[in-house]
Amino acid sequence: MVRHKIVLHFPHEQVDKPIVSKLVRDYNLDFNILKASITPREEGLLVLEVTGEEADYDRGLEYLRSCGVEIQPLSQDVRRNEERCTHCGACLAVCPTEALRLDRETWEVRFAEDDCVACELCVRACPPRAMEIHY
Repeated sequence: MVRHKIVLHFPHEQVDKPIVSKLVRDYNLDFNILKASITPREEGLLVLEVTGEEADYDRGLEYLRSCGVEIQPLSQDVRRNEERCTHCGACLAVCPTEALRLDRETWEVRFAEDDCVACELCVRACPPRAMEIHY
């Protein structure tokens, strides 16, 4: 069983089609929508956590690509700018998944990308704007 967080970019001609529902029906995958921005006649953006057997996951992603959907891991889109981060800890209080954690030995903030759900609360809370979203 695999679990991946991915970002889907839909071309404008595909945003009104039931592409994602086929992941459940035809590929036995479960998904949780973490973020969505779909506008008719414009590009659509969907952040999903997808769970299923690895072979089904691979076939499902191949199907999405065949529909013109661009796929990338969520970790490419949510980043911490290490040069800007002052390790002030303002992000720690707002992170619902504890993807941002305090290292008690170094007193530095650590970012566990795999735990991030792209809620963007850290972006608003970060005084030096070290947390960045690049969709």
